[in-house]
Amino acid sequence: MAEKDKDFLTKLLSTFRVEAEEHLKLMTAGLLELEKTATAEKQMPIIENVFREAHSLKGAARAVNMTEIELLCRSLESVFAAWKRKELAPSPELFDLLHQAVDSLSLLLASTDSERATPAKARVRELSENLERALKETPLAAKQKTPRKKEQEHPVAPPSEPAPVVVEEKPASAETVRVATAKLDAVLLQAEELLSAKLATGQHAADIGDINAALSRWKREWAKIQPDAGAIRRTFEKKAQDGAAGNGRLTKIIEFLDWNHHAITEIESKLAALKRSAEQDHRVLGGMVDDLLADMKKVLMLPFGSILESFPVLVRNLSRDQGKDVELLIEGGEIEVDRRILEEMKDAFIHLVRNCIDHGIENPEEREKKKKPPKGTIRIAVTQKNGSKVEILIFDDGRGIDLTKVRASALKLGLITQQEAESLSDSEALSLAFRSGVSTSPMITDLSGRGLGLAIAREKAEKLGGAIAVESNLGVGTTFQMVLPLTMATFRGIPVRVDEHLFVFPSTQVERVAQVEKEKIKTVENRETIELDGQTVSLAHLGDVLELPRKSPPQDSRDAVLVALITQAEKRIAFLIDEVLNEQEVLVKSLGRQLSRVRNVAGATVLATRKLVPILNVFDLMKSAVTVSGKALRPGAAPLEKEKAKKTSVLVVEDSITARTLLKSILEAAGYDVKTAVDGVDGFTQLRSGEFDIVVSDIDMPRMSGLDLTAKIRSDKKFADLPVVLVTALESREDRERGIDVGANAYIVKSSFDQSNLLEVIQRLV
Repeated sequence: MAEKDKDFLTKLLSTFRVEAEEHLKLMTAGLLELEKTATAEKQMPIIENVFREAHSLKGAARAVNMTEIELLCRSLESVFAAWKRKELAPSPELFDLLHQAVDSLSLLLASTDSERATPAKARVRELSENLERALKETPLAAKQKTPRKKEQEHPVAPPSEPAPVVVEEKPASAETVRVATAKLDAVLLQAEELLSAKLATGQHAADIGDINAALSRWKREWAKIQPDAGAIRRTFEKKAQDGAAGNGRLTKIIEFLDWNHHAITEIESKLAALKRSAEQDHRVLGGMVDDLLADMKKVLMLPFGSILESFPVLVRNLSRDQGKDVELLIEGGEIEVDRRILEEMKDAFIHLVRNCIDHGIENPEEREKKKKPPKGTIRIAVTQKNGSKVEILIFDDGRGIDLTKVRASALKLGLITQQEAESLSDSEALSLAFRSGVSTSPMITDLSGRGLGLAIAREKAEKLGGAIAVESNLGVGTTFQMVLPLTMATFRGIPVRVDEHLFVFPSTQVERVAQVEKEKIKTVENRETIELDGQTVSLAHLGDVLELPRKSPPQDSRDAVLVALITQAEKRIAFLIDEVLNEQEVLVKSLGRQLSRVRNVAGATVLATRKLVPILNVFDLMKSAVTVSGKALRPGAAPLEKEKAKKTSVLVVEDSITARTLLKSILEAAGYDVKTAVDGVDGFTQLRSGEFDIVVSDIDMPRMSGLDLTAKIRSDKKFADLPVVLVTALESREDRERGIDVGANAYIVKSSFDQSNLLEVIQRLV
């Protein structure tokens, strides 16, 4: 274990050094620019930038226990802060001192732990004292002292002669080079664009082949009438020999047909040669493009562990905040994955790990009662499944997912009916945890309870062409299994046609394409269904799901229709289409910032025919298909909409007039009917005399606190189900637990208060 910690610290220090070098470069450049900038107005933004770099470096140094760097950065921060406040006048001596400090930071960064000994600490202490002294001795209104006198009173080592800090000489590596990721991304994009050229050359070769085939058909037809043409020619030649008058026009036509035959034969020969050349060019270019893309993707591959370096700190902080003891184990971090996939999925991994800590791992007392070790375990295991996929398992040995709570949450949100809740299998109920809004948390906090974490993780995984599943045993633990591609950008796609529109399905999610007899289309509970492989599958018209305008149905005498069976997670839906084109490799292009999120569309691609075609988002498509086919299924939907149209009434209980006014204005601006109370006693009195849909209350109030008010509300049968949101400055774990104990539905800390956060919580609870 100690060896693992040592390896982790080595990697963390390596990452810190790369980050610190960037900060130091920017600080040095900023100081040089400041020396060249004459006016104070132009200096301000530069000072701000250097100040931020020093602040960022200080925080990073603290994380890796670089005490000397942290101390020196703190002194630099003080100088730049005073400079920003215009309490400090710049001078050549001050610039010398600042440069010395940055140079010393570079030396400290290059030194090892054993080398940061007494000389380095003494140098840092001296520089810090000189910087603090500069703050006192060079105020803006003070008389400037002469440099000579200052040097005599407070000697400062010149930049060229810093105090000795031993630096280990490391040979420069000739095998690596640092390149900005933006540059690499630009080169990769250009390489990916060559895929279009590869597809186009293949299409050109195919087009030439089609023309050649057409000429061959012409030759076959000519061969059929050539004997007749020859007979006509011989007849006219014989008449001419016998002295009879021939038909000059007909002779010219026959001569032209002979010439035409020879000309087309020559064209056919040239086209055959051109076809062979085009096919050869396509093979060569295709091989070069494939190799270039493969090599460029390797350049952008990073070890999976590179995004997990901050996770031990994350787990430690979150577990401490909740009074839990959690150990994080990481396996397979050396497996390399496309950097863009890692960046896209990092938030999803954070959501899953936070979910394990908040919902899964129990506190030590609860674990001991269950005869578990007091310390919980979260394990992240990464394995390469094959040449193109990677599997990530995130496991915790906590309490598991309570399916009863999952069903109840989904039922409350209207995602399922009571009958469906009772008939769902455990696996089907478990899959509901990925639906947006479904949560087993008893309270909404700044950490969890909104039911968005798993939904976000699933959406991101499926957007990348991956999948996520969950297994859970109550009281034993939960395992999230995620399968992702190793690289992104290109994939196999199946173009399909609906009327004159073309779309692309990802090949991995097309189970099969089949012809289905029209008479086998059945209507079950107002939904069209078909039977495939002995199973009943929902049928949806792709055009209707995509809300394309329907043309008047043509006179179609066909007895069968064409369907594409699409699978996503555990769902299977057949989509009615008009035509399927050949499967091909496609390059995914984003829709741009203006269209960052378009329902049912994941991106776009350019086919070999140079036609721009949307790539369908199967995750969205499945949801849209259910919505379209189920519009008439839920008779309870109309009353629900009518009920939601009624203005929601909110009771705000807050003793501070400022906070009370702020909350009232925020809620009224959002369309709520708001009443206010000055404390818990006043709030409960208003509850008994009026009708409210939700209560938003402070905790620390005179006469009756928000906790006592919540407990009183829960003890009254009339208000047992009334949602209560606590908005308070109390943010400790103990305070949150007290809020849960008395029955609050949400706990929002004022220090991280955001009005959109409050509105989202209220919208979810009412």
